[in-house]
Amino acid sequence: QLLTRRIPPNPKYQHIKTRLDTGHSLSKYMEKLEEIKRNYRYKKDELFKRLKVTTFAQLVLQVASLSNETLEVTNEELHKLQDADAAGDDTTGTNGKGSPEGTPSPVLFLDSSGAGESHRSTLQSVISGVGELDVEKDSPKKEDTQAKERPYPDCPFLLLDVRDRDAYEQCHIVGAYSYPIATLSRTMNPYTNNILEYKNAHGKIIIVYDNDERLASQAATTMCERGFENLFMLSGGLKVLAQKIPEGLITGTLPVSCQVAAPTGTARRKATPRVPPTPAENKWRFSADDLQKLRLYLAEEQMPSDTASK
Repeated sequence: QLLTRRIPPNPKYQHIKTRLDTGHSLSKYMEKLEEIKRNYRYKKDELFKRLKVTTFAQLVLQVASLSNETLEVTNEELHKLQDADAAGDDTTGTNGKGSPEGTPSPVLFLDSSGAGESHRSTLQSVISGVGELDVEKDSPKKEDTQAKERPYPDCPFLLLDVRDRDAYEQCHIVGAYSYPIATLSRTMNPYTNNILEYKNAHGKIIIVYDNDERLASQAATTMCERGFENLFMLSGGLKVLAQKIPEGLITGTLPVSCQVAAPTGTARRKATPRVPPTPAENKWRFSADDLQKLRLYLAEEQMPSDTASK
């Protein structure tokens, strides 16, 4: 009797699941069907294509890493230019461009006369490659800070939030544009310049989303009927996003219908205090902290599938 007696489950740890993948089973298949019925609204005659939340997160990581690499390359090139200019000033016998030893350097002349604070440079300093870069050393940093406040250049996707403006200002995905579904019913100019630029463009896609696919499916169907061939809908919307990747992709506070229910354990209920809702920020790029959170959540999501593939 002692061997057959089962240990009673502790409600405190009901939310904890095992990470051991034992392969396919009927119970897992039924759980998957229940999840699909609860979070998704599949139809047989869908005209649009679907994009999973995890796939979208991987796309965000790739776009952010490529843009950061280009910024780092430009900074390295500027530093190399500055180092080369400094080496050219220190050369003896010539000024770095084959000029005679007795010719005074324009940079030294500006420094000695006290006019080095001016943003103007002489013709000889521009020809020799020094002057402007040495005088305005802080200009690359200003350009980088301004670039972080703008969307990613040549971004391969255009993200559209088809909810109303109030819901967008309360919470939305970073880099998304507000495009309420009522805009599609306009008779004149229903599309913005960004949408027309991305419509059926080579190597670019348009992604629409909402809370739970109610509005996004209607908007995607209407746009596909009007000739959009590169349109995707974020499968599950913010509701599935809150379950799969609750941090890193959004700004603001999720609506109540999309928030994940707290576990039934008493200890976990005490550990999560209520936080007042905060409005969304005017944020167009992901920070390093956001990207790190995305990598962690993607690693957790892919762990069972990786073990099964092995």
